[in-house]
Amino acid sequence: MLDEIKKKLGAPADLVAETMDNGFTKMEFCFFPSMCDIKQVKDGILVPFSYRFDPDEFKRMLKADVCFIDAPDPEEWVGMLLKGCALIKYEDRVYSFAAIRKMQQQPEDTEVEASLQGPQSAMTEDLDMNTYLIRLRYNVPTLTIEKLEKGDVSKTRLNILYDRDKVDLNSLEELKKRLDTVHTKLLQAAGQLGMLLGNARFSMFPNTIQSERPDRVAQFLQRGKIAILVDGSRFAVAMPVRFFDFMHAMDDDYEPFWMGRVIILFRYIGMLLSMTLPALYIAVASYNPEFVRVQLAFSIDGSRAAVPYPSFVEVFIMLFMIEALIEASIRLPRFVGSTAATVGGLILGQAAQQAGLVSSIMIIVTSVVAISNFVIPNSSFSYSIRAMKYVFVVAAIFYGMVGVIVTMFLIIVYLCHLRSFGQPYLALFLPSDEQSQKKSGA
Repeated sequence: MLDEIKKKLGAPADLVAETMDNGFTKMEFCFFPSMCDIKQVKDGILVPFSYRFDPDEFKRMLKADVCFIDAPDPEEWVGMLLKGCALIKYEDRVYSFAAIRKMQQQPEDTEVEASLQGPQSAMTEDLDMNTYLIRLRYNVPTLTIEKLEKGDVSKTRLNILYDRDKVDLNSLEELKKRLDTVHTKLLQAAGQLGMLLGNARFSMFPNTIQSERPDRVAQFLQRGKIAILVDGSRFAVAMPVRFFDFMHAMDDDYEPFWMGRVIILFRYIGMLLSMTLPALYIAVASYNPEFVRVQLAFSIDGSRAAVPYPSFVEVFIMLFMIEALIEASIRLPRFVGSTAATVGGLILGQAAQQAGLVSSIMIIVTSVVAISNFVIPNSSFSYSIRAMKYVFVVAAIFYGMVGVIVTMFLIIVYLCHLRSFGQPYLALFLPSDEQSQKKSGA
């Protein structure tokens, strides 16, 4: 066994491959110390074989212990070692001992989806820990988990979770078809899997949603959605999704009903402002000043008196500045990112306005757009809204207010046409459990 493994791996320096002799018999033993839990290896293999060896008891342990699995196929040995298992060969039989090192032993705190009232624990990058957290939140006998691997090189483990009494079978079948078509060498994150599954390359809006919160994933499962956990990623991918899922935050469920509805309303208003306000500024300033009061039209025109170029050039300058500041705040270290973005925004905005490059009203518009974009709870959907505002700007450049209105109509039509794993993207209501059971029974 050892010669076969060394031949395939090339005898790496971090591989322990020894023939152990306890005075009664010999055993071939190999593992990667960096990938195995040394304590488990010691207690499960070394101590029983070296210090208190009993032939009959050792054989019973190999057959009865669930951590030991027969591994007769030599083609599987290298794959088991690279996953963190230890291999032993005893009396011409090879066993695999699952002693995989666990880097995280407890949940982490939420970082992306913060909540003021709800649970503060988030998922980790360990698949088994994440599965435990989901079962803890959604502890029902109908919860089904299916396992598979993706990635020709990475061999990344996946867990597919769904409630078999609530899931839509058509969506589940569609998901399995898409999983069969996923071919990648390295699968390292849930976002990568969501992109491959949701055809995000050809869609203006995401078809899957990601979450780091176990309570949110449990809520998805209760609503009949399907969740996928990826080993090495702290996010779960859920599908099918609706437009309104991206505008929902967990605090909406932990606050009083009407207070939560008011916050959701503000969130939708912020989304519309972020998407359409730059285009409305171009339309009013250059084409259709009659849409606003005369005093406001005079104020806009007066603030642009010193600006030497058309309104759309002014808009593109400020949008580029704000996009650059947002990217800088994300890429910079956490301790200086927000400070650099705030100081940079204040200095650039004030200097541009005093130099006559942009109007003072454009500074206000840019600030409202930046703040409103951060109101959206989901980052993937926020990126889509950030991209959509440029579609509105281009339409306003050529057609003014008519272009903005027609573009909004076309986007609504597109959303009505869009499907997420067979489910309508813009559906306001989902059928109840009783109706779903009647349809499946029919």
